[in-house]
Amino acid sequence: MPVRRLMQFITAVAAAALVLSGCSGGGGGTTPVVVGEAKRGGSVTVAEVNAFSSFNPYSTDGNTDINSKIASITHSGFYYLDDASKVVRNEKFGRFEKVSDIPLKVKYTVNEGVKWSDGEAIDGGDLLLSWAAGSGYFNDADPMAGTGTTYFSTASDTSGLAGTVLPELGEDGRSITLEYAVPYADWEVAFDVGLPAHVVAAKSGLNDEEDLIDLINDSPRGDVEKPAVNTALKLVSDFWNSGFDTKSLPADPSVYLSSGPYIVRDIVPESSMRLVRNRDYTWGQEPWLDEINVRFTGNVPAAVDALRNGQADIISPQPSAETDSLLAGLAGQGHTVDRYSQSGYDHLDLNFSGTFADEDVRKAFLKAVPRQAIVDAVVGDLLPDAKPLDSHVFLPGQPKYEDTVKNNGSGDYSEIDIDGAKTLLDGQTPTIRILYNRDNPNRARAFALIRDSAALAGFQVVDAGQGNADWAKALGGGGYDAALLGWIGTGVGVSRVPQIFRTGAGSNFNGFSDGDADKAMEQLTGTTDLAKQDELLADIDKQLWENAYGLPLYQTVGTTAYSARVTGVKPSPGPLGVWWNVWDWRVA
Repeated sequence: MPVRRLMQFITAVAAAALVLSGCSGGGGGTTPVVVGEAKRGGSVTVAEVNAFSSFNPYSTDGNTDINSKIASITHSGFYYLDDASKVVRNEKFGRFEKVSDIPLKVKYTVNEGVKWSDGEAIDGGDLLLSWAAGSGYFNDADPMAGTGTTYFSTASDTSGLAGTVLPELGEDGRSITLEYAVPYADWEVAFDVGLPAHVVAAKSGLNDEEDLIDLINDSPRGDVEKPAVNTALKLVSDFWNSGFDTKSLPADPSVYLSSGPYIVRDIVPESSMRLVRNRDYTWGQEPWLDEINVRFTGNVPAAVDALRNGQADIISPQPSAETDSLLAGLAGQGHTVDRYSQSGYDHLDLNFSGTFADEDVRKAFLKAVPRQAIVDAVVGDLLPDAKPLDSHVFLPGQPKYEDTVKNNGSGDYSEIDIDGAKTLLDGQTPTIRILYNRDNPNRARAFALIRDSAALAGFQVVDAGQGNADWAKALGGGGYDAALLGWIGTGVGVSRVPQIFRTGAGSNFNGFSDGDADKAMEQLTGTTDLAKQDELLADIDKQLWENAYGLPLYQTVGTTAYSARVTGVKPSPGPLGVWWNVWDWRVA
C-alpha cells in the first residue's frame, strides 16, 4: 500500500494544553457501524516510544505523551478533540453550558450512572477537586521571592481557572458552576474531570469525600502577601502530585481506577502494558476491542520489526532521516504508513540560573548550536526543504509565522557563529550539563551535534541524559543547565503559551521570568480576538528571543504505520496521535 502523506499544517494557534512529546475518550465516534459488519472483540498491540510512569498525566511530573494516551482511554469526560482539533462534546457523559457572558459562567453536569470502575459515582466532589487542582486558587507562592506554597503541581496553565471564584456545587450532587471574574479565551477547553476525589481523600488521611469537599470550601484563597501553609490541603495536594506515579501496577486498585472504555490490567515496568475493556462503560462510544496491549520501545528498527513480524499492529515511532527508508519500506508489505506534521516541536531550553544566569553565556551557547545540522540529521527529507524552526509560539504554515520570524530576533542564530560565541565568552570555558531522553535516538543525535559544536567555542558539554521513564521527572529537579525536549499541543486555544513561559507556571522548568512577557500573556488569555491574540503571541515570541530563552529546533513529524489486521486507525496531529478514536479500532 502507498505511503499516505497527510502533511496538513496546523492553522490554529497551538495549543490549549500540551504534553512532553517523545519525552498529554468519550462519546461521538467517526466510523459508522453496520450490523453484521464485524464482531466485537479481539486484541491489538501498539508500539509506543516512551514508557509509562504515572496515572496522573495532569501533574508536572506525569505530563508525558504516553501517560496522556493511557489516560485518554481510561478516563472519560465532557469532550474530546478529533483529528481536526475540533471540540466534540460527549453528552453521554454529561453536558456543559455557558450560563452567562457577563460575568462568564459555565455549568458542568455529569449524567446519572457515570461511575469509576470501583462503582463510585463521578460527582461534584470529583469536579471540585479538579477545579482546586487546575486553578491554583490556594497557592500563595511567590516564585521570585521563593516564599509561600504551590499546592497542586499542575502541568497546565492555571491563569484561566485562577480567574474563577470558589465554585458552586449543584444540589443534584453532580454539577458545578464556574464563574470567571474576567473573560477567558479558552473557557471551552479549560475544565474537565480529573482524578477520583474519594481516593485522594482516603489517601490523604481524610474520612471521606465529604471531608475533602468541606476542606476545599472552607480553605481561604491563597494570598502571596500573607503566605500560610494549609497543612490539611497540603496532604491532599502532595498525594495528588505524586501518589499516582508508578512504573508498575500498584497493589491497591484504587490508584488506577478507570472511568473510560478500558482498564489497566498488567504492567511490565518500562516494557509493556495490558488494558482490558471496561464492561460497565456506557457513557461514551462503545469500543470494539476487548484488549489493547502496549509495547514501549524508542527504537525505530525494533518497532518496524515488531510490525513486520506481527508482534505489533500499530506503531508510532519518532522517525528520522536515518530511519525513513525502514518506515517507507513497510508500505510495500501490506501495511499503511501515514505521515503528518504534528502540532509540536523539539527545542533546546536554557536554565536561567547557575552558569546561564549570565545572558552573554546564554547567547554564546545558542550561537554555537548547529540547528541546520540537527534538522538535516533528524528531519532530513521527511519534510520538503526542512529548515530550523524560527519561532517559539508559531509553527510553519500558520498565517503569522513568516511575518513574525522576520523581526523576532531569530536571525541572530540562523547560522553557527563560533567566533561570535568566543567573543561573548571572553576566555571562559563553562561546563554545561544537558538533560535529554537517552532512549530517544533523535534527542541523542541532537545532543551529540550540540556537544561537538559547542566545544569549538570553549564549552565543556556534559551528558546529563536520563532513561526513558525518568528524564521527564528530572526536568523539575534541577541538576542540569539545558534540556532537549519536545512539546506537542492539542491545536486548540492559546493557554499552552503561559503554561510554558509565564513566571512560576507548571511547565516553566527553566525559571524564565519577564514582567513584560507576563503582562502580554495575561492579555492573551483574556481576549477572544484572534488578530489580537496573534499580535500578543508575536510580542511574546520577540521577548523570548531577546532574553536568549533557548532555541526552537524543528517541527516534529508524526508517523503511524499499521497492519491490514486492524482498521479504524486515524492519526491526529495532537498529543494523542492515533489514540483519540480508540473506540473505532477493530480487528479486520
